[in-house]
Amino acid sequence: MMKLKTPLALATALVAVTASAASAQEAGVNPSTDMVFIMNSLLFLFGGVLVFFMAAGFAMLEGGLVRSKNVTMQMTKNVALFSLAAIAYYAIGYNLMYPLGDWMIGSDETGGLLSNLWGVAVMEAVGVDAAGADDYSYAATSSDYIFQLMFCAATASIVSGALAERIKLWPFLIFTILLTGIIYPIQASWSWGGGFFASDYEFEDFAGSTIVHSVGGWAALVGAIILGPRIGKYKDGRVVPMLGSNLQMATLGTFILWLGWFGFNGGSQLAMGSVGDVADVGRIFANTNAAAAGGAVTALILTQLMYKKPDLTMILNGALAGLVSITAGPLEPTLGLATVIGAVGGVIVVFAVPFLDKLKIDDVVGAIPVHLFAGIWGTLAVLISSETATFMGQLMPIIITGLFVSIVSGIVWFVLKATVGIRVDEEAEIMGLDSSELGMEAYPDFTKG
Repeated sequence: MMKLKTPLALATALVAVTASAASAQEAGVNPSTDMVFIMNSLLFLFGGVLVFFMAAGFAMLEGGLVRSKNVTMQMTKNVALFSLAAIAYYAIGYNLMYPLGDWMIGSDETGGLLSNLWGVAVMEAVGVDAAGADDYSYAATSSDYIFQLMFCAATASIVSGALAERIKLWPFLIFTILLTGIIYPIQASWSWGGGFFASDYEFEDFAGSTIVHSVGGWAALVGAIILGPRIGKYKDGRVVPMLGSNLQMATLGTFILWLGWFGFNGGSQLAMGSVGDVADVGRIFANTNAAAAGGAVTALILTQLMYKKPDLTMILNGALAGLVSITAGPLEPTLGLATVIGAVGGVIVVFAVPFLDKLKIDDVVGAIPVHLFAGIWGTLAVLISSETATFMGQLMPIIITGLFVSIVSGIVWFVLKATVGIRVDEEAEIMGLDSSELGMEAYPDFTKG
């Protein structure tokens, strides 16, 4: 990066900036207002890119934790689910999530929601007049759309890992379309879209411990129950370990998700046009990182104490649970409190994974403890640091969201099961979905695991 090394160079640069600002004012442009618009839009775009990279993290994590005979299927599902989510959210979900006029992709003149399907919708910048400078919507609509899309797609990725190794590809993708196009946007509209969670309960969920993570967790839990466990997972009253194919890949995926979470939580500040906003983003980054560390270290210590040896998969999920736990309130806690909130997430994972096994609920990657259980905890943990949140204001939206997502997801899963079927046959499952469903193996030179 070029540096200004002399006072003369610095003075020249200042003169140039001043002249540029003066010419902009002469042209009828407010430089400060424009800068707010630019910086807010930039935060959405930068945050969106980081959250998009989480798709790679989910793919690597899942690919590393499933057996080698099912890796190609997980890669296929992750690429397909993200692509389908992008289309479903564009065509239906975004307008369901933000039903208020300023957020509509398609205007009334172009046919509203239907116009999206025909490609005639235009994403206009919102709030471009100076009066909107103090509004969080004062940014390019397209930048906000991209940011919100990434959250929607992440919800489907949660379901993918939990139901791995025995679900058919196409029924899963049909569920993905309905989840990202209808289920997720409807419940998200109740809070982030200005719905009754915001007005009646004053619900606080900064970046989505409930709105994103628990939604994916509820859908995964219902799907896992209806789908049933993998063949041989539970035998004669004991849990049979089914080891992942590549723990290096799973570890890489966790670090990618950790990185993406800075965009997930930091971008949810929704504004970067003032000194205060940028300071808040920095604080959110710091608390997000502290919570992840707290969850990972707690899982490390607990597994050493409980099993006499550290468990890497628990440590990875402990970090992720810490991240989910801080997501509902990453701004207000101190660094110490953020670490503790994340640490509780790590405790949840260590105890919830064997608890689900006792219930014979087979969650291949530990997505339900990480995203559902830690998501509920994180939403309630807001009460510790928030001066405005109330217990019922946090609890009731958790319950309503859980009931809505569970009931609707259950209906969809049952309909799919009764019509096209959702589970591969026994022979295909034993052979592996890579060979039976795709005819393409991830590790053709190695013995199937």
